[in-house]
Amino acid sequence: MAPALQAKVYAMLLFGLKTNGYLYLGTSESPLTIMDSLEEVNKKWRIYKSLKNKRSATFETFSLPELLDVRRSGSYNREDTVKHMTNLMTDNVNTVLAESMNYLAICVDQENTVLKSYGNTAKYLVQQNFNNNLIELLPKPLAVAYNALSKEVLKTDVTTNVKGIMVKQNNTAMAVNLSVSPLLLDSGHKGFVAVFNDETSLSSKKENYPVFDEKEYHTKYTDTLEEELKKVKSELVDAYEKLETSNENMQSFNEELISSNEEMQSTNEEMQSVNEELHTINADYQLKNKELLETNDDLNNYFRSNINGQLFIDNEMKLMKFSPGAVKHINLLDTDIGRPITHISTNIKFETIIADTKLVLEKGVVISKEIEAENGKWYQIMIMPYIQATHRNKGAIITFNDITELNQTQTELKRKNQSLLRINADLDHFIHAASHDLLAPLGNIEASINILNEELPQKEVAVSEFLGVINNSIRTFRSLINDIATIAKVESDMIVTEEVNLNEIIDNIEWSLRNEMAEAKIKIVRNLEIPSIQFSKKNMRSILFNLISNAIKFRSKKSPMITVSTFNEGDYCVLTVEDNGKGIPKESHDKIFEMYGRLHQDIEGSGIGLYLAKKIVNAAEGSIRVESEPDKGTKFIIRLTNQIHKVL
Repeated sequence: MAPALQAKVYAMLLFGLKTNGYLYLGTSESPLTIMDSLEEVNKKWRIYKSLKNKRSATFETFSLPELLDVRRSGSYNREDTVKHMTNLMTDNVNTVLAESMNYLAICVDQENTVLKSYGNTAKYLVQQNFNNNLIELLPKPLAVAYNALSKEVLKTDVTTNVKGIMVKQNNTAMAVNLSVSPLLLDSGHKGFVAVFNDETSLSSKKENYPVFDEKEYHTKYTDTLEEELKKVKSELVDAYEKLETSNENMQSFNEELISSNEEMQSTNEEMQSVNEELHTINADYQLKNKELLETNDDLNNYFRSNINGQLFIDNEMKLMKFSPGAVKHINLLDTDIGRPITHISTNIKFETIIADTKLVLEKGVVISKEIEAENGKWYQIMIMPYIQATHRNKGAIITFNDITELNQTQTELKRKNQSLLRINADLDHFIHAASHDLLAPLGNIEASINILNEELPQKEVAVSEFLGVINNSIRTFRSLINDIATIAKVESDMIVTEEVNLNEIIDNIEWSLRNEMAEAKIKIVRNLEIPSIQFSKKNMRSILFNLISNAIKFRSKKSPMITVSTFNEGDYCVLTVEDNGKGIPKESHDKIFEMYGRLHQDIEGSGIGLYLAKKIVNAAEGSIRVESEPDKGTKFIIRLTNQIHKVL
């Protein structure tokens, strides 16, 4: 923009600002010409605030640029006035000329409707209100003449004239000349211009007008009416024929309608019959619906009462229905119905539930498994096919049965049964144990009695010594009998554990085996980190007695030594008996714990001592094993649980 135009624009913007309004121009504009009226708000973005409360308009602000090639004119536009007055002046001139020449010109269309008139209408026309039909406005002679001439002009499209038409108008008789000319209307339709004047009018051509013959024009008028009548009759005949045709069509339609009505009546009767049948069927359906509702109620109550839980799966592995009891096994909501079961998480340790369900759907088999839940309970899960009345497999049923108590009972029965079997086995081996543990004291007693029989007469002094041996053997014999009776109860609930002092047990064994230990020059070394344990005292003596006596029997030529140790190892109390004797081959480690599992037949013994020791340890839920190699000694390791047996 030029600076002058910019100043005008800024002035107009300033005028348009409301009180305390803001003007935002942007970084490209600078309103220097109006800065006196603005306060700068933001310099970068050219934001300004209006300072003035009132605006004053100046001629420079709103003046339009002058057009140098256009003359200035006043407020009166002559061309507009001329254009506006042209039509009105033409009409006025025509009217003045018509009156001065004493004629009347009327413009009509083909229906003789008056469109425009020029001249004095009162002189030639009959004055009628609300009528613009020219024939009805003309006196009778003029109407007859006009009608004939207009028909002729319509045919020839040439102006037609007549003169000397005698008309009595306003009590004045006059001879009227009539001229009818064709007229092309703006809309493209044809019309007429009828010009009326009397004999006194100035006209250079009226001498050439034919003289009006009333009889002839009446004849023409009559002929015209007859032609119009014939045309009307012809049109009437055509209309009648069309009416007849329409009537025939209507009769045909009526007949078809009657036929359709009869068919509708027949159909209505059939519909009534069908409606009655539908009522009957509806009653049956209502009855069946009631039965179905009752069955559904029964099923819902069954589902609510079924605490174990059931799932109904369709052939596409989608959930169809479930009982409330199934919610604790599988995370289910009512909105899960229709979802694939593979999308739903479970609370049971059953990784193969999907594969098993697919197998049931494919082959129709029944699968039953015992599964542990995350809460520790056990459930019997049975998957069976969902069979329809048509014997078709429609899906699968998954049933959860709580067998936790049954499992516990079975486990307890199994444990008691195993205990009874072990007790029976121990009772079966009671004789072997008695023969094994009682032979030594019985042998001592027998030997002592034989010596007494032989030497009593000669050596009465030695009687007291042998009596002491016999008494000790009897005490030992009594103790062994009590111990063997206890061994028979190893696996029964009648055995009550007690605090066992291991030093006391070892002292008792050393006294019982003092002769053997003295002969073999063996001493027992004790490393007892745990001096006391919770165990059966008699069973512990039997175990240690067997292990120590075996260590004495199977000693080597080296200086014999036996070490008994106890210590903690995690949750276990470990008891070891180690010697430096002959040792045991590795392939015979398991054999020594079998009944009659003797490796050295030349050494006295029955071969059931270690068998009984293992039975006692196993009954106490412990373990016993051996570590040994030939000529490197033997070490027996017994592990007992601290929670049950340890006393700190």
